[in-house]
Amino acid sequence: MSAAETSTTTLRHNPLNAVTATVERVTYDDGRTIVRKELRKPVDSVGPWAASEDPRHWNYWRRELEVYGDDVLRRQLADAGLPLPEADVEEQVDGAVLSMEDVDGTAGTSLALVDHAALAKACGRWQARPAGERPWTSVGFLRDYSTTRAVPWELLDDDAAWQQPLVKQTWPTGLRSAWVGLLNHRDELLDLVASLPRARCHLDFWVSNVIRRPTGEFTLLDWAFTGDGALGEDIGNHIPDAVFDLFWPAERIAELAETCIDNYLDGLREAGWRGDPDLVRLAVMASGVKYAWLLPGLLGQASNTSHKAYHQQADSEYLFHQRGQALAFVAGWCGEAIKRVRR
Repeated sequence: MSAAETSTTTLRHNPLNAVTATVERVTYDDGRTIVRKELRKPVDSVGPWAASEDPRHWNYWRRELEVYGDDVLRRQLADAGLPLPEADVEEQVDGAVLSMEDVDGTAGTSLALVDHAALAKACGRWQARPAGERPWTSVGFLRDYSTTRAVPWELLDDDAAWQQPLVKQTWPTGLRSAWVGLLNHRDELLDLVASLPRARCHLDFWVSNVIRRPTGEFTLLDWAFTGDGALGEDIGNHIPDAVFDLFWPAERIAELAETCIDNYLDGLREAGWRGDPDLVRLAVMASGVKYAWLLPGLLGQASNTSHKAYHQQADSEYLFHQRGQALAFVAGWCGEAIKRVRR
């Protein structure tokens, strides 16, 4: 007799993404648990999170099914210390259901610096090895994702927006001019990242998609965007995202960055890579252009009475202070990247 479901708990995920119907932890009467993720086919979906039938689109609805069914990718990840969860796929008329191993371990949102170091090294070991061509991997993610947000760009030139108390009291001096500089070089930065050495990337590499197993290995979740990226682009996403959603203190972002970059390079070398580390560092810094839309978006939210960080209620002043510090760090990254390529 098969076990019966006794309860389901909705897990934190992005409810705006049209691909994802639900993500739940399912408990059975024998004590076993799984994570069930329901994916939807595109049905008249519109907006920045619309699902796609195009296998090269960054939000192709079947991509995770392909990832979990790719035995070569599964072996490469396991060899690097990043084993995928076991998973079963059930095809449905209007989409599909992934029933995945409920991975035990420490959530990425609680990682210490030593864990971030080990994660970055494992990522380097994986991405050092060439990835075979796959027809379902995304292409052009950084440009396509970051330039299709609905953004109130006009607020950058609106003095009143910058005088809002939450902005004026928490954001560092010089952030406005630094962000204008980033935007002035936006296309140049996107072109730069596209020109740097390539790798198969996760492209949503951050703490909420990480679990550290009791073995010390890491499991990466949410492979929906996976595809072509610059060597180092995943690390460039991981560092600021940890701060933006309050999972790492902004006061220690430089320490996190140095640790992750150094260990990522160590992982690359450990797996036999012999490329130019300066190009990897350049990719990490320049990939900060992904967040060009974030600052004007925050200006548009600063007058709200309450704020959330990754769907959880947050103290508004603390949230804006932390994000302001991280935005200044990202702007500095992008400015340094432009300086380096012009030397």
